[in-house]
Amino acid sequence: MWVGLGLVSLVFLGLYDLCKKHSLNGNAVLPTLFFSNMASVVLMLPVLLLSRFVPGWLDGSVFYAAPMPLQWHGFMAIKALIVGSSWICAYFALKHLPISIVSPIRASGPVWTLTGAILIFHEQPSTLQWVGMGVIFFCYFLFSLLGRGEGIHFHRSKWVGLIFLATLIGTCSTLFDKWIIHSQGMAPMQVLAWYFLYLAIFFSIVNGVLWWPNRKKTTPFQWRWSIPLIGTFLVVADFAYFIAVAHPDALIIILSILRRCSVMISFVVGALVFKEVNKRKKAWVLLGILAGVLLIVLAG
Repeated sequence: MWVGLGLVSLVFLGLYDLCKKHSLNGNAVLPTLFFSNMASVVLMLPVLLLSRFVPGWLDGSVFYAAPMPLQWHGFMAIKALIVGSSWICAYFALKHLPISIVSPIRASGPVWTLTGAILIFHEQPSTLQWVGMGVIFFCYFLFSLLGRGEGIHFHRSKWVGLIFLATLIGTCSTLFDKWIIHSQGMAPMQVLAWYFLYLAIFFSIVNGVLWWPNRKKTTPFQWRWSIPLIGTFLVVADFAYFIAVAHPDALIIILSILRRCSVMISFVVGALVFKEVNKRKKAWVLLGILAGVLLIVLAG
């Protein structure tokens, strides 16, 4: 079950990445972040209000977000800070790099998640899962080599540096999810609903301090239909992910890899819509990623 939920999350994360790229082309990054996150908040507010004032309607279902102790709100504020920082780095990088380059770099997160999951949670993937992960990691390396053909030198580009930084910070969020759900006992809907709300506070402060005073000197903000879809697709992807994480047999390593394999959707659609190059060579690498995902699913 948890592997299937990981695949659902994979699909909607791919659509989420495509909407991000469409929204950010020639557009201001920080207000795009704010308004896309507000779409997520709009979807989560009914859950929080019903859970608070009419708990009988949702109690006992996966949609119930029970009242939390103050300490848990502190955890959600920390998660919002981690995720918000990662997104700022990732969005600026995505604005200046091809999506077929950004997505594979972002997908290298499981390398760091693997290290953390083994050291912190003592997870032990099966032999077949190890093989699948090895195939995927090797394909990520090949993607970095293909980037040179597009004039992107990974060791000199500040945008590449930002997407790597976003990936490392995002890994902290992935490991934090495992800890707050399994060790602290938070329900998936509690995490999902509250961290979007705290993200709204975080992005309000960031926009008020960094973007609004300098808005006339930077890239102007343009409203696009894809902006609210960013938040909508992310809610669906994260909902499936958190339910999967809560499963007692779930391995955070495998879920992290499946989510990052959203690169397949980003590549296929992004390469066609955004007219990106090296499609044939990247397609061969993607076949390797598909093979790795198949091994992981069969083992799961």
